[in-house]
Amino acid sequence: MTIRATHDGEQVRIEYTDNGVGMEAAAAPRLFDPFFTTRLGQGGSGLGLYIARRLARAMGGDIAVDSAPGQGARFILSLPAS
Repeated sequence: MTIRATHDGEQVRIEYTDNGVGMEAAAAPRLFDPFFTTRLGQGGSGLGLYIARRLARAMGGDIAVDSAPGQGARFILSLPAS
């Protein structure tokens, strides 16, 4: 797992990268839907990313994801700099 923060004067970006199992491309469009989870039977409720994205957008930002099977995942949280 790697966490990196950057700031360009207008936006703050926090990037989280892991080397987990990744996800299929078909899951990406639904990843931020409420109750959608790729972790069935592992305790996930499918609400974490939904809530995180709603909060980010309420603050004028967003969350993006880049992932592929066997490649892990990279999440980027972007927020306006204050």
